[in-house]
Amino acid sequence: MAAVTDADIERVRALVAAIPEGSVSTYGDLASAADLPSPRIVGWIMRTDTADLPWHRVVPASGRPAPHLAARQLERLRAEGVPMRDGRVVLRDCRWAVPTR
Repeated sequence: MAAVTDADIERVRALVAAIPEGSVSTYGDLASAADLPSPRIVGWIMRTDTADLPWHRVVPASGRPAPHLAARQLERLRAEGVPMRDGRVVLRDCRWAVPTR
């Protein structure tokens, strides 16, 4: 994995904090907006430094949460009115347009 700087972490944290209630973003969308080369870097940052952020609003491009998070993540998203079908977020109806610099 490429070296991750404090600035990279802060960019991702700011983007996640900005996702509005009822919307979601993907790891890839956030990586692109933060000028990171891979969505995996966003995933690493999310695993290590976002407990105080709305982590549940970040989903894979498939819209299907990771199995170990699915129940809790989908419950939180459902409470915010995020549309779902068959355990998957309907991205076309709630994907946040990540602001570009």
